[in-house]
Amino acid sequence: MIRISTSTLIKLIFSFLFILSFASHAQDSLKTKKNSASQMNMDAAVNKPSLTSDKSPVTLGGYLEANSIYSTEEGISDGLSFQARRLTLFMSANIAKRISFMTELEIEDGGEEMAIEFAAIDVTLDPLLNFRGGIVMNPIGAFNQNHDGPKWEFVERPDMAVNMLAATLSNAGFGAYGKTYAGNWIFGYEAYVTNGFDNTIISNEEDKTYLPSAKENPERFMENHSGKATFTGKVSIKNRNLGELGISYMGGTYNKFEDDGEEIEDKARLDVFALDFNTTIKATNTTIIGEAAWSWIDIPSTYTQQYGEKQFGAFVDVVQPIYQNKVLEWENASLNFAARFDYVDWNIGKFKETNTNIGDERIAVTPAISFRPTPGTVFRINYRYQWDTDVINNPAEEAATWYFGFSTYF
Repeated sequence: MIRISTSTLIKLIFSFLFILSFASHAQDSLKTKKNSASQMNMDAAVNKPSLTSDKSPVTLGGYLEANSIYSTEEGISDGLSFQARRLTLFMSANIAKRISFMTELEIEDGGEEMAIEFAAIDVTLDPLLNFRGGIVMNPIGAFNQNHDGPKWEFVERPDMAVNMLAATLSNAGFGAYGKTYAGNWIFGYEAYVTNGFDNTIISNEEDKTYLPSAKENPERFMENHSGKATFTGKVSIKNRNLGELGISYMGGTYNKFEDDGEEIEDKARLDVFALDFNTTIKATNTTIIGEAAWSWIDIPSTYTQQYGEKQFGAFVDVVQPIYQNKVLEWENASLNFAARFDYVDWNIGKFKETNTNIGDERIAVTPAISFRPTPGTVFRINYRYQWDTDVINNPAEEAATWYFGFSTYF
């Protein structure tokens, strides 16, 4: 994400409200751009519920997330807090035939962090061949693109996505994407070259190999630290009756190994491979969403073994509707039970001296109850219990957290 000043943000918000006010006097409609049966995770970045008008070329939308939190760690609690997690604004426009623009502006933690998360121009030539450039979402896994709060039954985002990969990772770059159909089958692909990571993934406050640290460097939108492009590619296949499977890869050099054309250190690479899957069992209307990722990182020989050269993370969500019917004036209300399993190992391997396993792991389970008055609004109660093991495998630290919150498109 690229950060912007508060004054610029205020101007953008007022512009947003002005256009919204104008559009609201026309024949407005809340729409989803295409049939959901034809949608894939790759469409999530640009297909948002939005307000549109015949008199305005701009469509508008967004979502809000807020919650309360009560947590205890090793028997100690900081009490009850209320959190304004994020306010996200969408704006898109058709510039000309076959040319469109989409941007996503995110304000997190009550305004503490403000960022442009996505801002790209699309040129559509054929369903199987389209071009995109600007600030693009790296299509590694599924959650990185399909992360909008109202779509999920859980307040927290998956640990694998947030704390191993860099959730909502975007970069300056360009590439191509496309889809094709054959009966119930849909095939899609994406391929981008972008700016990449930097040395902060191994030089950070976490004192471990930590890919999300690279998001703190706004200069990645202006300059590629290593001077070598990072490639991110994904292929997905979906059967309308069975579900969707995605296979993705992201890799490139992350360190500055040359200066004025002379090599100053060995190249250091980062490579990530991810699998994602989602399906709905029609007999019970049970939704299952899963994702797993593996990372390989070149670590300089001068670093200690607490910096992992290999990482693995995964999560699985199961969502089961237990009541679906009209409630008050809400025609499609639903009450759901859900559960999530999280696992991350930031350092796969053994200590050279003792041949014992290196720790630095997290396991978490989160049962949840959610109520959806409409598909785009969710009220949710979560109870999360997690176990954190340090690098030398001391007994795990345990933490329990209650969440009550909501998220809604608008």
